[in-house]
Amino acid sequence: MKINKILADKTPTISFEVFPPKQETGLNEVKTAAGAIAALGPSFMSVTYGAAGSTSKLTVEVASDIKNLHGVPVMPHLTCVASTKEHVANMIRQIRENNIDNVMALRGDLPKDGIVCHDFEHASDLVKEIRSLDSDICIGGACYPEGHVESANKAEDIHFLKEKVDAGCDFLTTQMFFDNNIFYNFLYRVKDVGINVPIVPGIMPITTAKQLSRSVQLSGTSVPERFKAIVDRFGDDPVAMRQAGIIYATEQIIDLIANGITHIHVYSMNKPDVASDILYNLKGIID
Repeated sequence: MKINKILADKTPTISFEVFPPKQETGLNEVKTAAGAIAALGPSFMSVTYGAAGSTSKLTVEVASDIKNLHGVPVMPHLTCVASTKEHVANMIRQIRENNIDNVMALRGDLPKDGIVCHDFEHASDLVKEIRSLDSDICIGGACYPEGHVESANKAEDIHFLKEKVDAGCDFLTTQMFFDNNIFYNFLYRVKDVGINVPIVPGIMPITTAKQLSRSVQLSGTSVPERFKAIVDRFGDDPVAMRQAGIIYATEQIIDLIANGITHIHVYSMNKPDVASDILYNLKGIID
């Protein structure tokens, strides 16, 4: 099922992201975790793509299991920073051969060796290429409520976002954020430039202090004082920090739904227990 069709329904839903293993030796463990999350009945699931396409084969394999074994709509990621047009065409062919209707088009992080392919400079170039290869596939894109770390300012970032949408994105999913007001302000700003596709907020439950530090380092996401206090108080207590992080994420989701946001994507970090606890907290709110 195409994700843009899911997003057209106004019934609140939760979707989850998983990531493939770095090596094939960890594939069964990831498949087991993905299957457990799929069993929770999310509206869809996404599967990430390693740096420079390092897990491309495993991404499609995990996504295929989610769709064809567990019956959950799925969206594999596809990055282009180190990809040729031939590689992209091959990946789209594999995705379609596995009965998958969706793809998340991303530029991706620069490889550690600094070697990039110049077939694609921006995610918008990848979106155009995918659309030229398959006019019917549903294409998602990423957006950054606080601005992309490489953008000069938020206005420039939104300008490039508009180009990506105009290239053929059917919907957008945000980078994680910890302050919902940042997301609400972002919605006003993108609407002003004519971006009208659905925008799905991305929420990451932070269950360890180390996870927060790494996430902020990679994304540049700001941390509100309220959440800093939680980490300062409970960061050294794994049980308490896990519970506090899940509750904080749940409160974010409840506030989003209360303010008319009906579809939320959760970065589950391959943790079925975290995904399950969040859905349990929302059982009176989401069917």
